[in-house]
Amino acid sequence: MSSLLLSIAAVPLLALAWWGFRRSSLQAVRPAPKAVVLRAPASSAMAPVVREEALAPEALTRFHWRTEAEMEPDKRDRLMAAIRDIPHPPQALQRILAPDFMARASSTELREVIMGEPLIAAKVVASINSPFYGLHTPVTDLGQAVTFLGIQSVHNTCLQHMLAGSFKPKLPGVQKTFDTLWKASAIASEIASRLDKALHLPAQGSLATQVVLSFVGLLATASVIPPTGVSAWLQRDRLGRARLEQDLLGLCSGEIGHLLLTNRWALPASLVADVRDGSRLLVTPPQALGPERVPRLALAYLCAHLGERLALGQLHSLESYLPSEDESADMHHLRACLAHPALSRLNAALHAPELLRAVAQMQAPATPD
Repeated sequence: MSSLLLSIAAVPLLALAWWGFRRSSLQAVRPAPKAVVLRAPASSAMAPVVREEALAPEALTRFHWRTEAEMEPDKRDRLMAAIRDIPHPPQALQRILAPDFMARASSTELREVIMGEPLIAAKVVASINSPFYGLHTPVTDLGQAVTFLGIQSVHNTCLQHMLAGSFKPKLPGVQKTFDTLWKASAIASEIASRLDKALHLPAQGSLATQVVLSFVGLLATASVIPPTGVSAWLQRDRLGRARLEQDLLGLCSGEIGHLLLTNRWALPASLVADVRDGSRLLVTPPQALGPERVPRLALAYLCAHLGERLALGQLHSLESYLPSEDESADMHHLRACLAHPALSRLNAALHAPELLRAVAQMQAPATPD
């Protein structure tokens, strides 16, 4: 009987040993890279481009990006209660983000909207005259600002100031983190505006506006996580931040931004969807996006990434930066996106002298307030 019991007890041990051997054998055999085919639109004369997608870093493959639908009801309720305290921005925000306004806005129309918010207008003029933009001649009104900087830059500056009223740190020690996020947002939106023009992407709304709104999730997260850890949180890479955000709040900042922009602020659905999907590029391969969406989502993600690194001092210049050689886990899926024909001139556009000068100028400290 004892021999029989010993034999039975040995069965699970042998099974475990076999599974351990089998698992180590499977891990030792690395599958071949998959080919990612990004096809140009039917109207384009460009041929499909094939790029081998490297194996994802282990830290990325182990991470599961959680969506609102996957949250437990009580955790979702707690998160919604936390972001419910974030104030609504001015009504003018709805107007300047309306699809018809963004498609046809003139400097006169923009000026009329902003002049309805005198405090915002004053802050916009003050920040445009700051060293951040490096104007040689001071401006005294929004019309002059548009003449010097262009309507898109002024529009984005107005957008930042309208958002700034919703994100006020409650403790003085957190102010530096918010200042860094505002600086990152401004740098990222300026890069986006210039790349949008240089690459002649099809008109699908303002890329720079999408980039500014992509920082709403980070600002909301900075508003609700424990203040003592906010500085260390921002210093992490995107993957590390996302993991910490999900542990603390149930969702990462990209999904939190989507909740705020959709459920609380009711901004245009298509714009908010682009903002959300741009943040999901951390975990989404390009073939899951559709070739027509890849260029704008990839550029929005890249510009936000560069804005953060420049503002944090983790990158000092774009002069020698090449996205294809950025081996960080944050950039894994974006590197595969670079095979898209519309992004073939990205490196040249990133290294254009005018862009390099603008970024260098914007390295001076500045905040929306």
